[in-house]
Amino acid sequence: MGDNQFQGNTLTKADLVDQVYQRIGFSKREATDYVEKTFDLIRQTMLSGQSVKIAGFGTFIVKKKKPRKGRNPKTGDAMMLPGRLVATFRPSPILRAAINGEKAPDFIE
Repeated sequence: MGDNQFQGNTLTKADLVDQVYQRIGFSKREATDYVEKTFDLIRQTMLSGQSVKIAGFGTFIVKKKKPRKGRNPKTGDAMMLPGRLVATFRPSPILRAAINGEKAPDFIE
């Protein structure tokens, strides 16, 4: 498996652990602990309602959606859908440009 070769088209947590193990030289156990602790920190921060911003990568955001009118798809009856929290991700301009094969915007450099 090369640097950018992962099972299918998706990078999994196991792939991340393997890359940390190979590139940094930690033991598999240490690599697993670091990846798990990183995700746990992101998870706990978002559960507290805060955003997580990673420079050059993007921002994980918790947004509050208001209650809204909806319809029961089975009966067509109108109903109120409750408000809820949703998790979103907004890529940084650098990541967005890289994905599109473009140069990063000048204001970033």
